[in-house]
Amino acid sequence: MEGNQWRRRPGDRVIRRRRIRRYRLRRVLGVPALFSAGYGNVGSSIYYALGLVALVALGATPIVLAIAGLLFIFTALTYAEGTAMIPEAGGSASFARHGFNDLVGFISGWALMLSYIVTISISAYAISPYLGYFWAPLKESPIMGTAVSMGIILFLMLINILSAKESSVLNIGAALLDIAAQLSLIVLGFLLICGPNPVVLIQHMFEEGNWPAMENMVLGVAFAALAYTGIETVSQMAEETRQPQVRVPRTLVSMIVTVMVMFLGISIVALCAMPPQELAGEWARDPLAGIAAKLPSQTLQAIYMPLVAVLAATILLVATNAGLLGISRLAFSLGMHRQMPSALNRVHHRFRTPYVSIIIFCLIALLILVPGFFTSQFFVDLGALYTFGALLSFAFAHASIVSLRIKNPQLPRPFKLGLNINIKGHDIPLTAILGLVATSGIWVVIIILQPFSRLVGFSWMLLGLLAYYLYRRREHLSLTQKAS
Repeated sequence: MEGNQWRRRPGDRVIRRRRIRRYRLRRVLGVPALFSAGYGNVGSSIYYALGLVALVALGATPIVLAIAGLLFIFTALTYAEGTAMIPEAGGSASFARHGFNDLVGFISGWALMLSYIVTISISAYAISPYLGYFWAPLKESPIMGTAVSMGIILFLMLINILSAKESSVLNIGAALLDIAAQLSLIVLGFLLICGPNPVVLIQHMFEEGNWPAMENMVLGVAFAALAYTGIETVSQMAEETRQPQVRVPRTLVSMIVTVMVMFLGISIVALCAMPPQELAGEWARDPLAGIAAKLPSQTLQAIYMPLVAVLAATILLVATNAGLLGISRLAFSLGMHRQMPSALNRVHHRFRTPYVSIIIFCLIALLILVPGFFTSQFFVDLGALYTFGALLSFAFAHASIVSLRIKNPQLPRPFKLGLNINIKGHDIPLTAILGLVATSGIWVVIIILQPFSRLVGFSWMLLGLLAYYLYRRREHLSLTQKAS
């Protein structure tokens, strides 16, 4: 050695530090891609949720959807503050992890995972009845319809493995076409159906036998929560968004306005066009096709019936894709924070997408569709099962925002909720409190009134908690303290 110089000699052992590569998702998405991915779930749910809501809420369907819309506003605002504050994949699971601990974060994320899986399945399954306009077996044959739905999920699995940005192009075009078609159907419905005979709406809502019992109204609000997944989808994609602190809140506010107009307008036109029993019967699986069939012009029917079929299939395809995007990003987040096995956060070396989680959860969604080969009515149970997971995760999201206001009031909040009430020196958002009370209350009603969702939902949660316990013990990690 000369001076401070060191030279390698024969026999010297050189120890090199192992290079650890940690892949991250690419920030490539803007407001149009975020909005279209979220609207893919929110806007698509009207194509099947309207029939499910009418099945229990009957003539009160527009009122039930308005109440659900108010809860949607509370939840969207909560996600706007949370995602701007914590711009990472995970949604309510990330909020709960920061607001409470790893265990609570996992419970929220596992519940949300259930709702995403069901969203993928039910959205794909709802495509076939609309395409049945062109080929009747797609609506009439459970075997044919279910097989097509499974093929759709497999196709989207490949698309999402290749790139999130490439699949968002499909989302944007489909969302714009769907908004335009729904708006035109609302305008025509008001002018040609509701306008000439406005009294029929009152009759279909309030006549004897058309108004539901109170428990059915609450259950209808719960089914209307099928639209909420779009909020989580936007939040899950924050880690792939350019300037998420600005663009995510902007996207969520835009969705609030669009969704309120669409849901209320479509539900009113539907009840002007037909009594609630018909909406919940013949047209339960394809309610917008029923509106198109009731247009008072054969020319308009000839235009809108195939148009609704094509657009419904397209936007439901986008919804299936949006659910896939959301659940893959959620699994990525849970894996990164060691709340699930690290294999789930593995990102493809070339495409930079969480391909392992995409494949695994697509297979689970396919498994859920198996009963569709034998019956065409199981989608009602799927709707109830979705609300079990979704409402539980939304309740955790509201609670986490309240907790963060108390535990860490100095945390930067690029978007901060107003309408605060001061409790022991802490500014607590009133909308988050109301959202917490409402979503948790409706969740309790669901587990009381819906045996299927209660059985499957709690079984899913217990299975997840057992897996979480075994994984954390194996890794010698605390069940509650943050592992990363």
